[in-house]
Order: sequence, then C-alpha cells, then structure tokens
Amino acid sequence: MVGLFEVDHGRIEYDGRNFSEMDFRERKPIRQEIGMLFQGSALFDSMTVEQNVMFPLTMLSNLSLAERADRVNFCLQRVNLPSSHKLFPSEISGGMKKRVAIARAISMNPKYLYCDEPNSGLDPRTSIVIDELIMEITEEYQMTTVINTHDMNSVISMGENILYIHEGKKWWEGNSDDIMHSGNKELDDFIFASKIMKNLRK
Repeated sequence: MVGLFEVDHGRIEYDGRNFSEMDFRERKPIRQEIGMLFQGSALFDSMTVEQNVMFPLTMLSNLSLAERADRVNFCLQRVNLPSSHKLFPSEISGGMKKRVAIARAISMNPKYLYCDEPNSGLDPRTSIVIDELIMEITEEYQMTTVINTHDMNSVISMGENILYIHEGKKWWEGNSDDIMHSGNKELDDFIFASKIMKNLRK
C-alpha cells in the first residue's frame, strides 16, 4: 500500500489518485502524506534518535535545517521523549524505540499512518502505552491509521473498522462491537485460542 512492493494485480488509490501506475517521482507527493511504523521499529543504528526522526524530513520536505530541528523537537516531545535526541537506538529500550519510530512516522504530519505489528516484542504494559499513543495521535492529527496486528487485545480496544484475513483472503469485516459475536468459525477460533480469551467470552 505504500509502494515498498509492487502489486501483482489490482490498483491502489489515494483520494482518486492511482498510486499503482505512478513512477517514483510521481509518488513523492503521496509519500509525503504517509507515515510508517515498522514491526521492528526500523531505526538506523548508526543515527541518533534526532537523526532518525529527521530522516523523512530531509528526504521528503523542503524545510530548512532549523525548521526540521523544531519539528523533531515537537515530535519527540509528543511521544514523551524530550531528552533523547543524542542517544543511539542501542542505548534505549524497546518501548522507547517504538516511540521514536512513532515520532519519525508523524514527522511529516501525515494523512495516513501504517503500523505493522506495533506491539511486537513489547511487554503487556508497554503495549497498552503504545496503543494509547497511536489512538491519541490518530485523533489529534485526524489521520487514517491502518494497523496490521495479531494482538486481539489491540484489535478489540482500537478497531473501528476491522478486516480479518484468513489464508490470504478477506474472511470477515466488521467493528469491535461485532467481533466477539461474529459467528465466523475461523475468526472465533483465532480470537478465543487462548484460555484467557475463552474466559472473557463467557
């Protein structure tokens, strides 16, 4: 959906703009509207936190260095990391890396935010913090946020529009109110696979 891989068939459109048929130069304006949060945070090990957050601004914006620095300061403040600028990824925790990655994802003030397994590798408490931060930022920026996840707690707490993919196909579509009583066998088996969720169902 962001063009890292090309589609085999079909097309991707952003507000009526056919992204699939655009070349690299034509896609740049749309990429300026997209923020990406990768599963493993995907921070550059050789860059500081400040440099990581500034990376898309340098690549895609026409801001001056001073303006980029101001934007980095704002984004790090927004994710509650106001004093981490000079640290390297190896010097911060997994939860902090996710927050740095979120700061980088929102640095361009995107219309669309794509999150790939945002809670991967995090403890339950930190997972909740990251979920809440994503929800807050989505509301604050009025973004369309698309999250790919296997974490059903996140799906149920955050999902306004939910698609369940089974064996590569759209198997069910609904919202967080419907999902616990979907009547879809494969979806139910996935949701209630753990004893905790089975007890919740009761």
